[in-house]
Amino acid sequence: MLLSVVAVIAGFVFLVWGADRCVIGASATARNFGISPLIIGLTIISFGTSAPEMLIAGIAALDGNPGLAIGNALGSNIANIGLVLGVTALLAALTVGSDIMRREIPILLAVSLLAFWLMSDGVLGFWDGVVLMAGLVLMIYLVVSLGRKSDGQADSAAAEFEGEIPKDMPTNKALFWLFFGVIVLLVSSKVLVWGAVNIAKDFGVSDLMIGLTIVAVGTSMPELMASVMAALKKEHDIAIGNIIGSNMFNLLGVMALPGLIAPGVFDAAVLSRDFPWMIGLTLLLFVMAYGFRAPGRITRWEGAILLTAYVGYMVWLYLSAVAG
Repeated sequence: MLLSVVAVIAGFVFLVWGADRCVIGASATARNFGISPLIIGLTIISFGTSAPEMLIAGIAALDGNPGLAIGNALGSNIANIGLVLGVTALLAALTVGSDIMRREIPILLAVSLLAFWLMSDGVLGFWDGVVLMAGLVLMIYLVVSLGRKSDGQADSAAAEFEGEIPKDMPTNKALFWLFFGVIVLLVSSKVLVWGAVNIAKDFGVSDLMIGLTIVAVGTSMPELMASVMAALKKEHDIAIGNIIGSNMFNLLGVMALPGLIAPGVFDAAVLSRDFPWMIGLTLLLFVMAYGFRAPGRITRWEGAILLTAYVGYMVWLYLSAVAG
């Protein structure tokens, strides 16, 4: 048990560090090749924090633990909105000034409903995975198109992303950090999955439950750190954009992997408990942040509501585990 706990902790630490190195290397490389900061921010930076979930999902599915992958995707989305945005808004009320971010919020809600519809038969099949992965490709295309249309315009997100991308990193150094970060992600993901599965076996709980709790919270740490630091620097669009991009990537890219690699039936609680909670929190985010007649804003009180909802979900999971 002790070795498994150490493996999980070490896996989380190196996952966070490896993801950071990957994002820095990839964004610096893209900038050196003349790609605009806005497009880099909407793609590499926004989706880069989901790299740990992607690697864990792939390795868990290959190892015959698709429940861990599904739990990680849904649990991370719930943690991103309830825990990460809740804590961030408590520290500093968030204003959505970017038109691009406002357009992405309803897309996130639509993606959530699509994933629920595909899995509503209780099976995450191969073709479900194909549809989700195709949706990821389409989403990236739409995001890049939005970025190109808004590039050079006075969108508040552009200036914020400009300050986050390394300006003077040589291409060879950027490529080194990119590839080294990928290697660290691969190794740390394998170690973390091994430790998490062993802990699940020792406690007699499902790999789904471990994915929804320990693994989901751990892989949401990059989003928490990125959003809190962005909020403290008054880069509110980055703070919220990280969550929107990460959640869409989790539902389309991360959720697709167990369908493509290990398709099959999943725990019924995913549809009756976890998906409704995630969709409910996504709807709350839409109501709070969209801004129907004025710029969207997540106040400290609304942050407290999100955090309370997340705590309530954790209590529900605990009671479900005890009852099971």
